[in-house]
Amino acid sequence: MMDKWRVLDSRYVLRRRWMEIREERVELSSGHVIEEFHVVEYPDWVCVLCLTESGDAVLVRQYRHGIGEICLELPAGVIDPGESVEAAARRELREETGYAADGWVNLGSVAPEPHRHTNRAHLRVATGARRAGDPELEMSEEMRVELIPGRRLGELVFSDSFTHSVHLALLLRASARGLITL
Repeated sequence: MMDKWRVLDSRYVLRRRWMEIREERVELSSGHVIEEFHVVEYPDWVCVLCLTESGDAVLVRQYRHGIGEICLELPAGVIDPGESVEAAARRELREETGYAADGWVNLGSVAPEPHRHTNRAHLRVATGARRAGDPELEMSEEMRVELIPGRRLGELVFSDSFTHSVHLALLLRASARGLITL
């Protein structure tokens, strides 16, 4: 039989603005004890597939230091404390791309790395988007906005142009719901 692990001891080994790391001593349902299991606490975040009135996808290209690559991505970002998912989606889209939309579709959420991370990524599709101004990037952000014809999304997905698994999950869910064609 499989049950939740029992936490025997827990302590924080790192606490920073965007992540906290807990070291836990846990007991599995089999009775086996893992002396050091690390759990990473991240805030929830939102990922947006933005489609313009003319059918283009609004994407961003930015450097990702963890893998050392410049990546093609969907607009995304952290949900601020007390902020709703919808408000965060609208804010991140506007800040990163300068686009705004009135049509929004909720495609649920996924756990980016459920084995060790506590956060969820919330998936949204913005439809009928239009340019509302210039992007308003934070000092730590460097990205370029790219408009790609929506009909090319499948080509980009299956040619490994997207590397972020959560972004791929959003694109696949949008396709399954008939919002885009891959």
